[in-house]
Amino acid sequence: MIVLLMGVSGVGKTTLGEALARTLGWRFIDADDYHPPENVAKMKAGIPLEDADRWPWLARLNKVLKEEQNAVLACSALKASYRERLAQGIENFTVVYLHGAAPLIRERAQRRSHRYMPAALLDSQLAALEPPAGAIAIDVAAAPPACVDAILARLREPRTRG
Repeated sequence: MIVLLMGVSGVGKTTLGEALARTLGWRFIDADDYHPPENVAKMKAGIPLEDADRWPWLARLNKVLKEEQNAVLACSALKASYRERLAQGIENFTVVYLHGAAPLIRERAQRRSHRYMPAALLDSQLAALEPPAGAIAIDVAAAPPACVDAILARLREPRTRG
């Protein structure tokens, strides 16, 4: 199973993803580690990425995911088309949508130190966000251990295929 933790910058994808993967004994994959240098340079400069910047990155991530049996991926995956590309050819792909009130996320984004993603890009991410239908939705206002517990509980629920 591949579990995608998605949402805007500062929502806690890495913190929750690392904890979830550790709990499950699975590999944790941070999508940020797979951006090409050109994308990193744009983001460091405060320039939002365009779809054309993302397609090769998403294809690379999809290839990495296909090599895994069980993994947790932290990736913004803000648009449905991005999530579809990540999941392409993967049978058991679950989306966990991490969300919260904009003031909370903004405060977290401003407080943290990310290697290249400035808090100034949060508005562009909120504008681009297409909340996923049918995903496990987790409000990140709770403490990280409670969020991980909520994700685990939902992952263990029986699911039906549409």
